[in-house]
Amino acid sequence: MENTVPQKLAALVKLQSIDSELDELRKVRGDLPEEVQDLEDEIVGYETRIEKFKKEANELEEHIQQKKQAIKESQQLLQKYEDQQMNVRNNREYDAISKEMELQDLEIQISNKKIKEAQTAIEGKKKQIDDTKHTLDERNKDLDNKKKELEVIVSETEVEEEKLLKSREKAAENLEERLYNSYQRIRLNAANGLAVVSVKRGACGGCFNMVPPQRQADVKDKKKLIVCEHCGRVLADVEVVEEVEKPKRTTRRKATTKTKAK
Repeated sequence: MENTVPQKLAALVKLQSIDSELDELRKVRGDLPEEVQDLEDEIVGYETRIEKFKKEANELEEHIQQKKQAIKESQQLLQKYEDQQMNVRNNREYDAISKEMELQDLEIQISNKKIKEAQTAIEGKKKQIDDTKHTLDERNKDLDNKKKELEVIVSETEVEEEKLLKSREKAAENLEERLYNSYQRIRLNAANGLAVVSVKRGACGGCFNMVPPQRQADVKDKKKLIVCEHCGRVLADVEVVEEVEKPKRTTRRKATTKTKAK
């Protein structure tokens, strides 16, 4: 059986009350949870960067091995061409072989140059790895300190938070899924975490915009769920502000004395 509107509002008010207590409890932790998360993300970034540098250094090593192999092959061809030069029959064959030898000699020079460039690049990668590791160590130390600090604060409020979470779970059971999801969405978008508020002095208790009298009457009737036209928060009740009665001013009548004429 579906809950009545007053029951739904009561469940929403209860849930909001618990969530507000949890919010206050978590405020004690300040920015520590975010700082821990930021440091963890930063550390993952540094670890990824180190892996990237290592991969690039390995690729450069492979490039060096390829060039060394190319040099060996060129040297073998040079030896082959030198042997062929001994058995040429004319100048044209000699010149053709000489040109091939020049090309292979040039290939060896280029390969040696590429090897030196790769070796210099590897040294640069190693320095980048060392620098990043140093920064990573510093960030890990910072993370350890922040985690210890957070653990101390959490341990101080852990019992109370667990009780509130259990109460919240029970309170959430009294709400249908659609309404609970709407409540969560409003809370997520609200800067102060308030999804359910009262009308105070004719204004929404969340955004402080004025609520029309007819809408206030609908809120009091509790025949349907009413939300603020401006912020979308659920208006659960209208708080009546009792005016302090001012004391009535008393006027003193001046006493008049009649003098009899002699």
